[in-house]
Amino acid sequence: MKHLLGVKDLTPQTIKDILKEAFYFKQLVEKKDSRLKKLLAEQVVANVFFEPSTRTRISFEIAAKKLGASVINVLESASSLDKGETVFDTLLNLEAMGVDLFIIRHSESGMPHYLSRYLKTPILNAGDGSHEHPTQALLDLMTIVEHKKNLKGLKLVIVGDILHSRVARSNIFCLSKLGVRVTLCTFPTLIPKGFSELDLEISYNLQAAVRDADVIMVLRLQKERHQQNDIPSIKEYIKYFQLNTSLKFPSNALIMHPGPVNRNVEMSDDLYSHSQSVVLSQVRNGLPMRMALISIFLQNRFLTHKGKVS
Repeated sequence: MKHLLGVKDLTPQTIKDILKEAFYFKQLVEKKDSRLKKLLAEQVVANVFFEPSTRTRISFEIAAKKLGASVINVLESASSLDKGETVFDTLLNLEAMGVDLFIIRHSESGMPHYLSRYLKTPILNAGDGSHEHPTQALLDLMTIVEHKKNLKGLKLVIVGDILHSRVARSNIFCLSKLGVRVTLCTFPTLIPKGFSELDLEISYNLQAAVRDADVIMVLRLQKERHQQNDIPSIKEYIKYFQLNTSLKFPSNALIMHPGPVNRNVEMSDDLYSHSQSVVLSQVRNGLPMRMALISIFLQNRFLTHKGKVS
């Protein structure tokens, strides 16, 4: 793989290989293996973020540093982009300076794909518009596998602002390839066009959808992206689609949220810290998953194929 632009075009086997690599890195991190810092010595990773981010940007930064790489953070307000330079020219200049890997987040769908046509340096997509967020889907997969050993036949219910969610798209593509049954639950206005043609179910009744769910993934209501008629009101959204303890769902169902969480909007506050919530496990798994991906693309190999850190 030259770039990671999305999970839509990854094969099931490639997804499994990446997952195996991430679990391997998680073991090394837990053992505080000193060899990790030698893996990417002298390599330079650029976090190029044109949208606000906490978990993804910092997770990538920590991951790269744990592998011994140097990290530079490129923010629009503190670069020549603020003077009118294009994203393309900015990255061409960084490539000329010797950057070895780009982590890119952009509000425009398809921007990493466009840049990948012209840059020789590998690109990891950290979220582009409402298109994809591949590393989030992969760390979500990792979290599910830790709790549900057999994926085939599991029922995943994705609840909320699916229309604007790159996380939803990547998870649908990723988990469907591995045999997970996906149900979307939200207002009809928050279902993207064309999704009815995918191999999934659509429900407008939250209680009916979660009654037999194995995993419930709640999405943030992205009010900053909403058009006038996307939802009737926040009050109506809470009434019909907030996940809370009044709903009946299996006692072993996982509750997930990619963050950031609007507490007491898409999910009641008590469920955030509920025993079934794996929200912080998702955050923790972001580190080994992103370490694995950075290593794969900078070394052009899977360490687990060798069985050791070399």
